[in-house]
Amino acid sequence: MQDLNDMLFFAEVVDRGGFAAAGRALNLPKSRLSRRIADLEGRLGVRLLHRTTRKLSLTPAGEIYHRHCVAMREQAEAAEEAVLHVQTEARGTVRMTCPVTLAQTTIGPLIPRFLAAHPQVRIDMQVTNRVIDLVQEGVDIALRVRANLDDSGSLVIKNLGQTHGVLVASPQLLQRFGAPANPEELHHLPTVAMTAADGRATMHLLGPRAAEFELQHHPVYTADDLMTLKFALLQGVGMCVLPDYLCRAEIQRGELAAVLPGWEPRTAMVLAVYPSRRGMVPAVRRLLDFLGENMVGERIVGEQGSA
Repeated sequence: MQDLNDMLFFAEVVDRGGFAAAGRALNLPKSRLSRRIADLEGRLGVRLLHRTTRKLSLTPAGEIYHRHCVAMREQAEAAEEAVLHVQTEARGTVRMTCPVTLAQTTIGPLIPRFLAAHPQVRIDMQVTNRVIDLVQEGVDIALRVRANLDDSGSLVIKNLGQTHGVLVASPQLLQRFGAPANPEELHHLPTVAMTAADGRATMHLLGPRAAEFELQHHPVYTADDLMTLKFALLQGVGMCVLPDYLCRAEIQRGELAAVLPGWEPRTAMVLAVYPSRRGMVPAVRRLLDFLGENMVGERIVGEQGSA
């Protein structure tokens, strides 16, 4: 009888782009996995993969076989999930990623509350601004902040809320350079930013009566962390857009001030994305529900363009 594990191994090798990545996901040595696929090809009497030193590609027979392997894997996952859904208590490990500032200001305080309510669940969270591949890296949920859904591909998306930005600077900086009266005068102020390709960055602002303004600028300081940039703003290094949750207290204390009130960046969405499947284990489903209940409708801090 055919070993159905070989069908799973083959699907993982193809979907993860190679034996090394599949071996890590399956916790199997690369050499053993390669030998199993070679034995599978020998038993079927047909080559399924074209192997080169740089990449793998499917043969015509491999494409047909891969479709059946994926269907078998999905059926096996659906069977396991059907049993897990019978459980009344969520359990197991949920692997997730979250942008740095979102974790430090919003998600960090929420996770302990979720764990207290679900003592059988463990959470393994990577706090990173890096964009990750959920399937290849074995992640159940990735939290992302985006202005649109263009790069979500086949992932399932849950909208958790919105983040609103504020263009801010220190009162000392505005006194030294003068507070701008219109968008064109923003060019007179130094800036800081998270990124600047070739030393240039772009700031998109929306104003009264649907007016728009695009500021091309050369930041004097770049850092891929908003909390780090806030320290620079407080010291008068430049101006920058910050999420309102990250600067509200400083504005109230007079340590930072809104630059050009009435003009602000586009609102972004805070999203939870996860692989497309027929179902999900209770722990993942409960965490998604918890985040939705506790974040929708709030003004959420986040990082545009982060993981």
